[in-house]
Amino acid sequence: MQSARAADIVVTGSRVDRPGYESPTPLLRVTQEELQVVPRANVGAALADLPQFKAAESPVTSSSNVGAGRFPINIRGLGDKRSLLLLDGRRLVSSDLNTVPSIMIDKVDVVTGGASAAWGSDAVGGVVNLLTDGRYEGLRLGAESGVSSRGDAQQYQFQGKFGTSFADGRGHVVIGAEYVDNSGIPRRIDRENTGRWSTNGNVALTPDVGYSTRLRGGYINSGVLRGLGFNPDGSLRTPNLGTVIGSSMIGGEGPSNDDQGVLIVPQRRYAVMGKASFDLADNVKLSADLRYSRYYNSYAWFGSHSDNLTIRNDNAFLRQEIKTQLAAANETSFLLSRFNGDFAFANLDVDRRNIQGSIALDGSFGGGDWRYTAFYSHGQYRNNLRAPGFLITQNFANAVDAVINPATNQPVCRIALTNPGSACVPINLFGVGAPSQAAIDYVTGTPRSDILDKLDTYGVTLRGEPFELPAGPVSIAIGAEGRNVSTRATIGELDAAAAYSTFYFTGFSGNTDVKEAFGEVVVPVVRDLPLLRKLELNGAARVSDYSLTGSLWSWKLGLTNEFLPGVIGRVARSRDIRAPNLAELFTARTVSFSGIVDPRNPQLGTSSTLIYGGGSTILRPELADTWTAGITAAPVRGLTASIDYFNISVEDVITTLGAQNIVNRCQAGNADLCRFIDRNAAGVIQSITSAQLNLSRLKTDGVDVEIGYIRSLNDAANGRFQLRLVGTWVNSFTVNDGITKIEYVGTQGYAFAEGTPRIRVNATVGYASDGFSGLVRARYISSGYWDRTRTTLRDNAIPAFTYVDLQLSQKVRIGESRAFEIYGSVTNLFDKDPPKHSTFTPYYDVIGRYLSVGARLAL
Repeated sequence: MQSARAADIVVTGSRVDRPGYESPTPLLRVTQEELQVVPRANVGAALADLPQFKAAESPVTSSSNVGAGRFPINIRGLGDKRSLLLLDGRRLVSSDLNTVPSIMIDKVDVVTGGASAAWGSDAVGGVVNLLTDGRYEGLRLGAESGVSSRGDAQQYQFQGKFGTSFADGRGHVVIGAEYVDNSGIPRRIDRENTGRWSTNGNVALTPDVGYSTRLRGGYINSGVLRGLGFNPDGSLRTPNLGTVIGSSMIGGEGPSNDDQGVLIVPQRRYAVMGKASFDLADNVKLSADLRYSRYYNSYAWFGSHSDNLTIRNDNAFLRQEIKTQLAAANETSFLLSRFNGDFAFANLDVDRRNIQGSIALDGSFGGGDWRYTAFYSHGQYRNNLRAPGFLITQNFANAVDAVINPATNQPVCRIALTNPGSACVPINLFGVGAPSQAAIDYVTGTPRSDILDKLDTYGVTLRGEPFELPAGPVSIAIGAEGRNVSTRATIGELDAAAAYSTFYFTGFSGNTDVKEAFGEVVVPVVRDLPLLRKLELNGAARVSDYSLTGSLWSWKLGLTNEFLPGVIGRVARSRDIRAPNLAELFTARTVSFSGIVDPRNPQLGTSSTLIYGGGSTILRPELADTWTAGITAAPVRGLTASIDYFNISVEDVITTLGAQNIVNRCQAGNADLCRFIDRNAAGVIQSITSAQLNLSRLKTDGVDVEIGYIRSLNDAANGRFQLRLVGTWVNSFTVNDGITKIEYVGTQGYAFAEGTPRIRVNATVGYASDGFSGLVRARYISSGYWDRTRTTLRDNAIPAFTYVDLQLSQKVRIGESRAFEIYGSVTNLFDKDPPKHSTFTPYYDVIGRYLSVGARLAL
């Protein structure tokens, strides 16, 4: 049969597969059991619990953008674009962890350092390799149900896996599938410290904040009726305006998108994966896999509201007493602002489908001294988005201008009097629920986007030991790889015409390809000397030829040494790269709105501001320099420990900065960024351009610590005591645009800024036996700030947090090879509330205490 070395895929930051080789790059391994400590919606959510990761895009943080529900990886807060995701050592067409059935994952290898020389572009922060179980035998079934202590965020999960051999053991097939239905949390106001919070002009974290003029049912902003609002029957009232600060209102009737927008995006998805292998000969194996997944759901997104609409005094829906008051004041119109939650609050309908397959040939020759792999993979990722409920600018303007038709004495659009063939339906805006369904259908539409991404990747690798030195064999790995990547976004006719008032999709298309060659060598230098028991040098280099940006080199130099038995030191220096992706290169101009605080006009508070985004084909690749150094030890039986220092510096960072950062840095003196801000004659911001650009330097450094201990209790139940601690201390995380250098360590309140806690630690203590097992996990987050860059913000401090999770399980043997397991767990056992203003938190638990029960059956 084929040597296992030819078929095993192991990521250690190296392509060399020599048994016993220790890579100089730090490696964190997470087992299937560790991923299941507490219930999570997918592997990404489980990884985000680890100190090395940041949940910058998750069902919590992405509820207001078109990436909602995705869960990519983000190592060290450097961004998912600088973290490479692999499945059995191969790239995925989508970096969304939702696309992989978790039951097929045997373990996860995380390289927490630059690995571009080994794996190519994007491996700046590190690599996550999902290693699937291709040799499973038998049938495994599982079901789980969970709910929060408040009765929401219900989740149902079903899993199954079957594996068997055939052809006298020469072939093997494994098929796994899962289905997950998580209802999420439907409104941001469903938790005390999430919805309706504001920074209040960078003065204080303030609760119960809404719009000060956009009232439900309408609010008059001018003339003799200024300050009055509309009742549902169209009559006027004096509204409760609470405390008004610029465009914001504290208390009172001020509405907010948080009243209707989701806190946690619901997830409904399924994924199926099959793996098959066949030994063509004793030293040649053919393998293939195919994976399909779908994510689909719909939820409330954000509103298409109206500001300063001109309402004429002859409007058909105005009550007569209002017309009389206008006439008495000799006014022919007034301005109306309205929160359109009753007719123009859009949903986002998401349908994402992913299919990817690969075929590989693994083999060996020369008595197993030389191993080779050749593979090809093709993937397609469809992201279809619909957003019904956005205002069509011209239709809405026509419908608002409603008059009485003198021929019928019925409301009609003014335009219909001169154009009898018009399809215009007049709309009544005066009072909550006043718009008719026919008018709603006329004035609103559905922005539409269908995106298709394709990936073709292929490669060949040869690994072996060409000769020996006195200290041992020299090992090499050489190979060539290539990728063809394309994207195309098709949009609706109204999107293309920019016909919507507040949001529309943009179309784009593009493609690129890269061809690469790489080599790696491990040279044993000294062996079996005092303090130099096993000194080895590792070197790797890769040249990548991109069709759009030209050729780039990445490389790594590393050194490992065993000082004492079980005590190994390592150091590595690497140059890593990230080429701009297709979205950064080809995305057409986008429009959105965001709350902006203008330091030049603090009296305006947080203002909803038009933001333009988009791609740029003149982007340069990012270049990163990485240092890692550490030591691992196993001083006594069952105890392992490691400590590693990391230092990562990224130049020519491709970024949009974010609109608020552009405003802040312009105010701080970066005049180059001021050109992206459009102000009117009064100095008030009208729009901000936040397109892709090579702008700044990003740098972070810190220390990772890992301790593990297992002790057998030598009892009849085969009991084992287990302890594991994984922690990260971050010394610095800075962004430098050449003029302003900002330190982000301690910025940990929300996801839309670079930022990371100073310290994060996970500690797990447990007991496991052949039957019963139980564990307690503590997740510690050090104290910090909602945003340390906002120095005028009161209540900015966040205390240290510790979450406690508990899991218990009981297995029952059914014969020699069958087992039934029932388990239960509690996440956030003590029901700790998140910090203030945790609407988009990447670190804190907004659900509260969460309980789940499940069962597994292995046959």
